[in-house]
Amino acid sequence: MSLTNKMVSRRKRRETRTAYAFMTPALIIITVFTIIPIIGSLILMFYNYSVLGETKFVGFQNFISAFQDREFLIAVKNSIVFVVIVPIIQILSILIALFVNRKIPGISLFRTLFYIPVVTSMVAVSIIWGFIFDSHGIINTLLMDLGWITQPFGFLSDKYAAMPCLMFITLWQGLGYYMMMYLAGLQGIPQELIEAAKIDGATNLETIVKVKIPLLKPYIWLCTLNSVISAIGVFDVVFVLTKGGPNNATMVINYYSYVKAFGDFQFGYAAAIGALQAIITSTLSIAVFVYGKKGGMSNNE
Repeated sequence: MSLTNKMVSRRKRRETRTAYAFMTPALIIITVFTIIPIIGSLILMFYNYSVLGETKFVGFQNFISAFQDREFLIAVKNSIVFVVIVPIIQILSILIALFVNRKIPGISLFRTLFYIPVVTSMVAVSIIWGFIFDSHGIINTLLMDLGWITQPFGFLSDKYAAMPCLMFITLWQGLGYYMMMYLAGLQGIPQELIEAAKIDGATNLETIVKVKIPLLKPYIWLCTLNSVISAIGVFDVVFVLTKGGPNNATMVINYYSYVKAFGDFQFGYAAAIGALQAIITSTLSIAVFVYGKKGGMSNNE
């Protein structure tokens, strides 16, 4: 081996060691707080775990109990209902991205302001909207001042209104994130294609429908997949505002698993619920993936 090759090889080894040194802290955190708990839950789901008493192996009994548990089935239904916001948030995000993808005075400030909820903690966002939806909050005060209602409406205490309110909060916070994703996709579209479509006589609407939207398909697929996963895993807004109520109207799988683990101390059962949630999430994600591939969610198709 020549001296030059030795120097190159030595430099590559040094760069590799440096790279691993930078990755090590993150890998340790991921291992301790993600990988080990996942492995532990995979084992725990087959046990009736007791903090003080005897831990017993129960096999698939936790899974059988879950399908016989009315509250769990309600939580599954509510989590799937939460997925309804996915197409709504994607359509609105695309429309907003199309609007902000123009040279308008102050548009950069608008993008920044619209993105602020994304980088704000969901707990903080939930608390703020809790004040807004409160019986003495802005909405009720305004409606009463206008004479539209005679007494405060319980947005978060009414079993028919609570879930739509939580879905609206999630929608409001997520719009900015998906808007930026679609904006990146729009700005990556070659300007020559748009100009060629206009030369051929295409209107602005036809340009959007026949050029921009088809080229956004990979982004639509990715954002939809991410949105479905987030919808099934919703937790913070439920934990802060409704605690699964009223009358289980907002009980979702993630929060129900939390209640069973840290409220009832049924850690084995909670682990089994978590596994079932993972199966549901994977099933819906695969469905989105398959539909996306069939629909040509690629720039090359």
